[in-house]
Parts: sequence; C-alpha cells; structure tokens
Amino acid sequence: MTDSPDMDTRPVLIAGGGIGGIALALTLHQIGVPCIVFEAVPELQPLGVGINLQPNAVRELYDLGFDGNLLDTIGIQAREWALVGRNGNDIYAEPRGLLAGYRWPQYSVHRGQLQMLLYRAALERLGADAIRLGHKVSGYRNDAAGVTAFVDTRDGRRLEVEGRLLVAADGLHSAVRAQMHPAQPPIQWGGAILWRGTTQGVPIRSGASFVGVGSLRHRVVLYPISPPDPATGLATINWIAEITVDNAKGWTQGDWNRRVAVDDFIHHFEGWNYDWLDVPAMLRGASEVFEYPMIDRDPVPSWVDGSVALLGDAAHVMYPVGSNGASQAIVDARVLGAAMLAHGMTPAALQAYDDKLCADISALVLRNRGAGPFGILGLVDERCGGVFDDIDQVIPAAEREAFMARYKAAAGFAIETLNAAPPTIAPGARVR
Repeated sequence: MTDSPDMDTRPVLIAGGGIGGIALALTLHQIGVPCIVFEAVPELQPLGVGINLQPNAVRELYDLGFDGNLLDTIGIQAREWALVGRNGNDIYAEPRGLLAGYRWPQYSVHRGQLQMLLYRAALERLGADAIRLGHKVSGYRNDAAGVTAFVDTRDGRRLEVEGRLLVAADGLHSAVRAQMHPAQPPIQWGGAILWRGTTQGVPIRSGASFVGVGSLRHRVVLYPISPPDPATGLATINWIAEITVDNAKGWTQGDWNRRVAVDDFIHHFEGWNYDWLDVPAMLRGASEVFEYPMIDRDPVPSWVDGSVALLGDAAHVMYPVGSNGASQAIVDARVLGAAMLAHGMTPAALQAYDDKLCADISALVLRNRGAGPFGILGLVDERCGGVFDDIDQVIPAAEREAFMARYKAAAGFAIETLNAAPPTIAPGARVR
C-alpha cells in the first residue's frame, strides 16, 4: 500500500447509483476511502429484467460480503448455456458456474433486485448521507489537487462539490464522458431490435439453463431468474426476442426503452413451437414488454482525464450478447479499488486502472458488436443456412469449444485463469 501524500479528507465523488456506482461505493468503504454517490433519480426502484452475473463478478460480490444465501434471494445459479437451431436441434451446450469447474457460481438475477440489494447494503454500511438521490453530475473541472463536480439538483440548484477524485458511473448517456470526449461518435445501432419481458413458465433443460434459439439475426433467448414455485412448478422466465433489420435510417422510434404490445412483434415468431417450448405462448404470457435497440458506443482511447475516470456503461457500454455488462461494471469497481490500494486516492490510481482495463475491454466491446458468443450462430448460417441434422457435420465440436474458449478469455472468465487468480482486493486491505 502507498501512503496518501497528505491528510486530505475530501471524498471520492461517484456519479451514478447503478450497479457499477454502488459496487464502487461498497468497495471504497471496504478499503477505507470516503465517498459520496450522486444519483439523478429521486427514488431508486427495482427496474429492469434479467441479467447474468459471470463467475468473475460473483467472486467480487462474495468478497464484498454478498454470499450465495443473499444472491439466492434475487436469482438462481445458472447450470447451462446452450444454443439451439431454428429447427430445434442443439448447436452447442456447456455447463456453467460451479458445474463447469469455477470456484464461484454464475447467477441469473433480476437486475433491479441486484441494484436494490447493493443499495440497501450501501445505506447500512456508508450511511444515508453518502448516497444523494435527485442529484445529477452534469460536468466537472480538474483542479490543482483534485476535482470539482458540477451537480444539478431536482429543485434547480447548481452545486460545486470538491473531491479528491470523480468516478463517472452514469451510464450510456454519461455527461462526464461527453465532456471528457466531446468529439465521440453518436450511439451506434447495428440494426438489432430487442423485445424483453418475463413470463411465468416451467424451466426447460437443466432447470437453470440460458438458451438461445434461432439464428444470428432472428432469435429468442430465455432463462429463469427465480426458482420454481413449490406449489405450481412455475418460475419467472426472462426472455429476449430479437430481429435484425436494415439500420440505414437509424433508430426512428425515438425512445430507447418503450413499452409495446406483444402483437406489435409476435408475428416474427409465429410457428416457433417445439415439444419443449412454445415461443409465442411464452411471449404472450408477459404482463408487460419493452422494446430496445441493441446499441453501444465506439471505444475511446482512455477512460481517464486527470482526476476523473469512467466506469461501467459510461466507459464501455456494449451489446448484451455476452452477459457481461453488469459483470464488467462490478469488476471495474474492484480493479479501481485495488489501484487505490496501490497508489492512494490519486490520479496515478486512475491511470493504473485505465492501463489495466481500457484496451482489453474496448476490444471486448468490438467483439460483442460482432455477436460475441452468439457468433457460432453466424457460422451455422454461413455453412448450412441454419438447417442441419448433425451439428458436427457443420461445425466440429473442437471448433465450437475453441470459439467459446476464446470468448471467455477475452471477457475475463476463463476457468483456470480465474480460479488461480489471487483476490482483487486482499481481505483487510486499507488505503492509508
């Protein structure tokens, strides 16, 4: 550990109270660094649908005190990841989490419930004054020995808050990123449209399987995010229906997230009936459905400007094809905490964090833009038009396994590497 150069008690300022921002606040509390979180919304609510937490992120949550008993209250441990062709034949399947040999499970959880779990822990550990709702960070100024954040309140005030560092975890539309990189290209949409919802249904395959059905440009993904109800046998099934269209005119719907009727899109999936899954019935079973464009941003060369750093989606919003958006935000927070242990609450810590993650995760953003692990479906489309009886005649097992191994390595959750790695933050470590 490196001693801080003085007794400056100004906190680290965090823009954004989402999963990444709260994970960072909990990490800083763990290592003895004071912080304040500014969140624009006046009240946090458990919004969103299902996400997957990869073992590399679950490991970090365990080290923050969120064990399996707690995570079991907001989701279930995933057992399988599988791709199935439009004709119902398996393309690829592998065990996940503990069954795959990881020391930590993979979890399928409700995103909003995860955020609220972290938020409640932050209130308990840091105190209510450390998380200021209804406060939006709209910009910053690097000073000689720190940073000033410009904070807009919901009652129309503009505050200037001084801190040692500012970390922006303020998402896709990050004001801090826009100031740091004013010439960044606009949001990138590749043509994929997602419809997302949850339906009560009987879990398929292993009972805790992530299953993708269809082709690269036309598919449905589903996985349970709750255990089955003992009385009915029904679990909450999270699903995503997706098609890819011509994106030459850009996204024309206006909203990035809007509620729609199932009848607006179900015609794309009529006839998708299997003896183990009735896709139209699953889609119609949702109480509400939301439409999203699949979007990301071009990577930037650095996440750091002096005493300011980007984290989570503000740094690297990516296509949700590898189930690693929220996972990477959690890992970001832990890596940044480790950098502060090594370098103190200084710009050098931010630079060390940037050096460790920016290039590799920027490459992952582009890899996900190229379909990530779903790229196997593209190979099937190219080689047989998506119709096959024996997948080994289309893509040999060794080629499928090598494809997935490369993705896991790029995304930071290769089994042997993760299992052998020391803790990101050693127990009891504190910034002095």
